[in-house]
Amino acid sequence: MKLIKNARVLTLDEHDTEHECADILIEGSKIVEVGPDIDVSSAENHISTIDAQGLLAMPGLVNGHFHSPGNFLRGAVDDYPLEIFMLYEIPPFSNKLPSQRLNYVRTLLSAIEMLKLGITSVHDDAFYNPYPTQTEINSLMQAYVDIGMRAVVTIDTANVIEYEKYPFLYDLLPESLRQQMATAPLMSNKDLIDLYNWFIDTWNGTFNGRIGTGVSCSAPQRVDLDYLQALSQLSTQHQIPYDIHILESKLQRVLGKEKYGKSLIRYVHDAEVLKSEVMVIHAVWVDQEDIELMAQSNCSVAHNPVCNLKIGSGIMPFRQMRSLGIPIGLGTDEASVDDTANLWGVGKTTGLIHKITDPEYYNWPTAPEILECLVHGGARGMGLENKIGVLAPGYEADLILVDLNTLAFTPLNDLRRQLVYCENGSSVVLTMVAGNIVAENGRVLAVDEESIKEEVRELMVEYNDEITQSEAAARKLFPYYRDMYLKASVTDVGLNRWAINHIGE
Repeated sequence: MKLIKNARVLTLDEHDTEHECADILIEGSKIVEVGPDIDVSSAENHISTIDAQGLLAMPGLVNGHFHSPGNFLRGAVDDYPLEIFMLYEIPPFSNKLPSQRLNYVRTLLSAIEMLKLGITSVHDDAFYNPYPTQTEINSLMQAYVDIGMRAVVTIDTANVIEYEKYPFLYDLLPESLRQQMATAPLMSNKDLIDLYNWFIDTWNGTFNGRIGTGVSCSAPQRVDLDYLQALSQLSTQHQIPYDIHILESKLQRVLGKEKYGKSLIRYVHDAEVLKSEVMVIHAVWVDQEDIELMAQSNCSVAHNPVCNLKIGSGIMPFRQMRSLGIPIGLGTDEASVDDTANLWGVGKTTGLIHKITDPEYYNWPTAPEILECLVHGGARGMGLENKIGVLAPGYEADLILVDLNTLAFTPLNDLRRQLVYCENGSSVVLTMVAGNIVAENGRVLAVDEESIKEEVRELMVEYNDEITQSEAAARKLFPYYRDMYLKASVTDVGLNRWAINHIGE
């Protein structure tokens, strides 16, 4: 058993209960009692005590959307809109799988960063290029096991020809590039579902529930309808999350109109896929009808405002979703579009960016709302809303201790506002997952950070060759994708999510 004593406690329960000074008793992976002066005299010899005088105890943050395979790409890709950016991140003609060790180490890299910052859980939508293998998946999952983080992981794999994912592209491409795309390797629906059945059977609910699985189609336009619906059946059968990137960019709004004659939200709704297990990722270019369909489905949303700014996707309609009760989690997305895994910065950006979308300041996000998104929204998207995110009996002991004697909290005027707008993760002095201390005083405990960083540098010698090859392939496709992007950008879709009224202003 563990006893955290004399902490200021922010429970984030439904009543937003706060204790000026209280104890937290932990047995195994769970919290068994929270309150002042907990009597542990009967079990005194079996308790490890942590003195938390001057510290804040609160639930660990939840990174509601992340792509660990991008961990080696921070600062590596120039600032392009999504569709051009992806040429460099996930090159369409790639045919080389990463080594097992590379996949393991790059997963550890951001996990180390997250745990040191007090991010206890991550929803990792792991993409595999050109296709996933059991070896690749196992190495990624083992990294989360070894470092002690809580993770729900999906297999994010497209299964349609590249030019089918976009509007206008087929006609813009020369025949030679069309042929190259048409012959790129793709997994069949059967092979992908067989892989998912293995994945779920092997990893879901393992390590006392700390490691879980979800499903992912990447995006509805990136897979065929049968696979989109088959994943929905798996999600419902196993009661696990279903990750879907929808309407991240204006170009995707145009695609819905051009290819399906409807919004992509309406498309997944009509396919009977938009359900409570679904986490809609980004949801920037949604209209009011889309938002109402999402609310009716009881789905959740992963909001990635730093990513949306970095690649110019636009500003998600936060208040319209919140007002209809849609749960919103916050995510860093990946290292190449946030350049960190620091969720504190995402929280602050959320508080700032939505203030310039509405002059009615009563509609602006409040600090308590943002804290809820940083913890509860992400937990909801992971399917863990009744297990993590609250310091109360029966919940998993996923918590952090924050030093209130740092500059971020000096003077301490309003705890919640300062957590959102002043803290950057540097005040976190202890991170606990499932009752185990996994990081303390700026150091992760399960792995040697210095040796991992050194190995990353060694692996980058090999990986830089892949980056160079990706850049060469992207340059060949760049003119056609740019033409596609520009054509979509001037197409009238009846709404605007950019910080301009008209193109060119």
